[in-house]
Amino acid sequence: MARISRRGFLAQASLAAAALAGRSSTGAENVHKIKSGTDIITLGKTGIKTSRLGMGTGSHGTRRSSNQLKLGQARFTRLIRHGLDRGLTYIDTADQYGTHIFVREALKGVEREKLFIQTKTRALHPEVAKVDLDRFRQELGTDYIDSLLMHGMGKKTWPADMRPVMDVLAEAKEKGTVRAVGISSHSTVPLRASIECDWLDVQLTPCNPFGAVMDTPPEEAVKCFQALHARGKGVIGMKLFACGRHVKPEERRASLKFALGLECLDAFVIGFEAPEQIDDTLNMIEKVQQ
Repeated sequence: MARISRRGFLAQASLAAAALAGRSSTGAENVHKIKSGTDIITLGKTGIKTSRLGMGTGSHGTRRSSNQLKLGQARFTRLIRHGLDRGLTYIDTADQYGTHIFVREALKGVEREKLFIQTKTRALHPEVAKVDLDRFRQELGTDYIDSLLMHGMGKKTWPADMRPVMDVLAEAKEKGTVRAVGISSHSTVPLRASIECDWLDVQLTPCNPFGAVMDTPPEEAVKCFQALHARGKGVIGMKLFACGRHVKPEERRASLKFALGLECLDAFVIGFEAPEQIDDTLNMIEKVQQ
């Protein structure tokens, strides 16, 4: 990406957000509909409620490792509890992050019905998916999972390739052990395939105005978000700060304003590593509306 001045960056991000949301350059029309990151929204047509801002537990995650896991149980619990106290109800995890048990311990004593817990499986075989369903619920300490995603789909053929696993998850949804199903993806090819997939309830996808950690310009990705939203799918953004590549205050403000200005984006998740980061983000969300 070419280097630009701070003033040029802010102008570019503001204009991009305005153009994509179909509003004026001030951004007031859509952003003022959002009161805070703790607003409770409905995820697509699923009927599932969640806070608009979610707490991610897989920052820079590799197999069985994430920055949140490295905090240790005590600091992790303090982080999650702080978010809950501030009004956040959305917790994003995955088998790959290794944080299921940390989440379970952090949520002990919390009323389950007030939470939105999303996790992810990398199962490629239906029998593995069945085992994952039982194991995930045990590790998370819950009878049901609000949203279970197939993790990291990368091909346009995923709706056909993954059908055996999808059938297992669909059956779990019918039984009530899963409330919604979908995928996470990191590129536009599988994202486009999601649009016509009736099976899918929820899509988790990169979203930022920089085009960072994305394989297509933001305006092209947003077209997919809009198409998914029009079909009643829940659309959740991730990597707003591009995996730590855009964390200067002006960059974070620009990315939050961009996300908040997209009516096709139901919620977004950020991988916090300290309570102060939650406070800073919630305060920033309120300020970008002014």
